[in-house]
Amino acid sequence: MVTISHATGAGGETIGRTVADRLGFRYIDEEIITLAAEKEGVDAALVADTERRKSFLARLFSGLGEGPVDVGVVGSGVLVPEAVMTPRSEHLRIVIVEAIHDTAERGQAVIVSHAASIPLAGRADVLRALITASFDTRVKRVARDGRRGTTDPARFIRDNDAGRADYFQRFYRIEHELPTHYDLVINTDALTADEAADIIVAAARRHA
Repeated sequence: MVTISHATGAGGETIGRTVADRLGFRYIDEEIITLAAEKEGVDAALVADTERRKSFLARLFSGLGEGPVDVGVVGSGVLVPEAVMTPRSEHLRIVIVEAIHDTAERGQAVIVSHAASIPLAGRADVLRALITASFDTRVKRVARDGRRGTTDPARFIRDNDAGRADYFQRFYRIEHELPTHYDLVINTDALTADEAADIIVAAARRHA
């Protein structure tokens, strides 16, 4: 089992998919949210539809740490059940963490979402990796990739870094993310995605 946390522009998603492919593991990203949504009884059509799911999640997560969230109607006339319309933030945290643990129990997966390394700390069957890079490197990559809506790559990186820090604080009560939250930290300033994936695969196999 491998978890990969990553800074925007560090190449974490590409590395995660490569690691999953080489190990023959499932690649888990939004599936964590799908599992959590299903636990909350959200309509199957909603969680199966990427855009409607994103709309639902955007509204749901906007209420983390702010008490009840009024989600209302989510795209295409799908009505979220009453029990899901006003979840308390702590309950949402529990549901997400439960979905992460459920995935870990099934094993043979690479989770690249929701800072899964944190709730899975202490498990002997999990290798927790962090993919990072310098600010300038990440800005250049975002500019090169031409991501939609990123007319200002530097601001895009700063906003994502701030959002990541906010997520750690509100979701896991962690004020500062540290290298010691991980078993392996990889800087991709000089390493390619393939080279970083090689390191994680080798470490995962030895760890197992």
